[in-house]
Amino acid sequence: MPGAGTDSTKEWIAGRGPVIVLVEPQLAENIGAVARAMGNFALAELRLVKPRDGWPNPGAFRTASGADRILEEAKLYETLEEAIADCTFVIAATARQHDQIKQVVGPEQAARDLLPHVEAGNKAALVFGRERNGLEVHEVGLANKILTMPVNPAFASLNLAQAVIVCAYEFYKLASGNALPFVAPDFSPPASKAKFEAFIATLVSELERHEFFRPPEKRENMIVNLRNIFLRIEPTEQDMQTLHGVVRTLAQGSKGPATGGILRGGEAELLRDLLNKQGASTASGTAPGKGLARLLRRNPTELERSLWKALTNDKRFAGQFKRNVPIGPHVTDFLAQHLRLILAIVPPEEDDDARTMREAQHGWLRARNYRIVEINSKEQELDRLLSQIEQAMKVTSPSRS
Repeated sequence: MPGAGTDSTKEWIAGRGPVIVLVEPQLAENIGAVARAMGNFALAELRLVKPRDGWPNPGAFRTASGADRILEEAKLYETLEEAIADCTFVIAATARQHDQIKQVVGPEQAARDLLPHVEAGNKAALVFGRERNGLEVHEVGLANKILTMPVNPAFASLNLAQAVIVCAYEFYKLASGNALPFVAPDFSPPASKAKFEAFIATLVSELERHEFFRPPEKRENMIVNLRNIFLRIEPTEQDMQTLHGVVRTLAQGSKGPATGGILRGGEAELLRDLLNKQGASTASGTAPGKGLARLLRRNPTELERSLWKALTNDKRFAGQFKRNVPIGPHVTDFLAQHLRLILAIVPPEEDDDARTMREAQHGWLRARNYRIVEINSKEQELDRLLSQIEQAMKVTSPSRS
């Protein structure tokens, strides 16, 4: 699996590029970091002149982060002259002025100078010196040009791998035509003007319905401003569909129990009280009955919302209960049909008419072999309530008459 930008499933690119020469590098870890930088930008050939701690060195492999092949193929030399003997063009990197009559270039120009030699099939080299004091005067004298970085003059010394990666980046950018490895996926085509204007018409219509355009004389300018806001994002077909959905949802109001239904605050509790007083019953299977069940499902009280969440998530109850199921002329709060078990939300205080109606409903259900667990609508201890339900579920369901 690819991770952190490294993908072993893809082909290793080792394009033709300049040779990287390190003169007497002091730390194996720096050599490994240089190999990693080279691998990032498809440079393959590393030459080492008298590494201080010998070669090969395990420390280099630890910091190469997978660029082992560059280290394994690195060549060892005793002198810089030997390391660049087969090169036709050499650039020496230094942070110090050496008072030599040579052209001084930055990384971008160095890449432009190196590329023709590489494309012609010749060897060209970038030479980097010691971490402590860089290249000596005579070593710089072997190069065709001098490379230096546009850095803070008061703090010009770069880490060895940092200097290499800047140059490798500039060369690879030039050689690859600045091509990026991936671009944003085109999941949806740009929205047509017709679809865009249809969205604007819907938006304006809803805003007018809510008296957004005030004062009236500014209406046209406000519509132009709204249109320009959405034009600036250059919307796609998918964007238009999403925005249409947003406007419709805001216009129609919330539709389900995800946010507590269409009633807010204590309105759901008031609905339950009203139904309890008037009798939550209707003809089974009729449109009013189905409508009542939908209304109850869309407007749970706080207790019902918490209890339903527990019944669906707790392994003891998951999948066994349904909400607001009509049975005959009645709508049950929670029903486990296979157990013929009903959980009924009962208010702690109710008038005589409501109590008579509830007792009649429960009597009708019990006569048909349904068991009923009455739950106080003001119950605060959910764990105790769940234990009560669990015990009720363990009782053998009576057979149907």
